[in-house]
Amino acid sequence: MSAVSQSAWAEAADSCPAVLNHTFKRLQDETPQNLCQYRGKVALVVNTASYCGFTSQYEGLEAMYAKYNSKGLVVLGFPSNDFGQQEPGDSKQIADFCFNTYGVKFPMFTKSSVKGKDVNPLYAQLIKATDTTPKWNFYKYLIDRKGNVVAAYSSVTTPDDKKLVADVEKALAQ
Repeated sequence: MSAVSQSAWAEAADSCPAVLNHTFKRLQDETPQNLCQYRGKVALVVNTASYCGFTSQYEGLEAMYAKYNSKGLVVLGFPSNDFGQQEPGDSKQIADFCFNTYGVKFPMFTKSSVKGKDVNPLYAQLIKATDTTPKWNFYKYLIDRKGNVVAAYSSVTTPDDKKLVADVEKALAQ
């Protein structure tokens, strides 16, 4: 690596907020993805499940992503089997379900734990920053453009909830 590209890489790594400085495998093909690629964006992080009473929220999450993506919003989906064994499938089954049933195009990652001793490192930081652990599937965390975790939302908060939409729009405007 040349000195120029090495210093550019170091600068890029330094500018990545700690909360995003993690790598997860993409759901569709298990290719490693560093979340630093989303720095400067507003991120709505959601733990998902295919067989949950809240699963229909995929539709609203995809609609929100489609509406606000060009303004800087990214929805990040993290399938989890932590609640009621409602995400039993493998990556291919989950990816096929999400795309074929709800047309999900927002970034999704392979199944991981979002609570407990095996919590993935992103969720460990989200929990620490908000002092709240996901209580069920489709729990949401909002991260602003600077990488600050600004809010957490319960599973019953739908993607079209007025407060959630207002918070997303406010974060996008900053």
